Amino acid sequence: MEPRLMLLDTASLYFRAFFGVPDTRAADGTPVNAVRGLLEFIATLVSQYQPTHLVCCWDNSWRPTWRVELIDSYKSARVGSEADGVAVEVVPDDLQPQIPIILDVLAALGIAVIGADDHEADDVIGTLSTMATGPVAIVTGDRDLFQLVDDARNVRVLYTTRGVAQHDRVDDAWILAKYGVHAAQYADFATLRGDASDGLPGVRGIGEKTAATLLQTYGDLAGIQSAAQDPATALSPSVRSKILAGADYLEVAPTVVGVARTLPLSLVGTETPSTPHDPAVLQALTQRYDLGSPVERVVAAITR
Repeated sequence: MEPRLMLLDTASLYFRAFFGVPDTRAADGTPVNAVRGLLEFIATLVSQYQPTHLVCCWDNSWRPTWRVELIDSYKSARVGSEADGVAVEVVPDDLQPQIPIILDVLAALGIAVIGADDHEADDVIGTLSTMATGPVAIVTGDRDLFQLVDDARNVRVLYTTRGVAQHDRVDDAWILAKYGVHAAQYADFATLRGDASDGLPGVRGIGEKTAATLLQTYGDLAGIQSAAQDPATALSPSVRSKILAGADYLEVAPTVVGVARTLPLSLVGTETPSTPHDPAVLQALTQRYDLGSPVERVVAAITR
């Protein structure tokens, strides 16, 4: 059977679950809406796509030091405090205690969780999708991962911005219709445009339409920069000056925007479990946190 890999941007999904699922509490008062919602999402996705391999990709670092060293504003708006010199992400009080529970339930189910030190889940996804030998479905609400879409290798993004049940299946044609660039150009497009929510300024004065037009004309960021440095090209004086003025940013931003694809990771042990790995622990967690229905749905999905 050809392997079919599903990669979950786990934090993206449990944040969506936390804000989308009504407040639910276990008997001891522990909030569990994000746990329940994430499990429901997994059950829905596994039932629909039946992946042979399934990975919950993890943010071992939500704001890697090497990205911040290149662009110090990277994700700075999400910093809530610092502990021992390390920036702490703003996480709602009722979500924080649910994250260890999520990890315990995933372990009991036998669903692989993979992270990499000083890297984000995006980098794990980039690496695992690159090493995959069959179709890959990347589940995320983060458009940065559009750069990984590859029709030739059957790598697509299941984009959850409208909800997990109503997700968009993003391929090259979808990206081209939406942004006017191909998936292979998306990282350069995002670099030029910037993203205020991630603290990426972009090239001042270059918006989405101009970025797309430049990439349509010159192919990639290197081609655009080469054209800006050549007075014989047809670039307008205004655009030329903006690209040249953004040279320092453009020197480092592609590394920050681009996801890692060569981390020392492995797909060994990522098979979708056919039965729970530790039924006794799973039963105890289910009873303690009142997770009956969503756990039953996940178990039913993986044992089909």
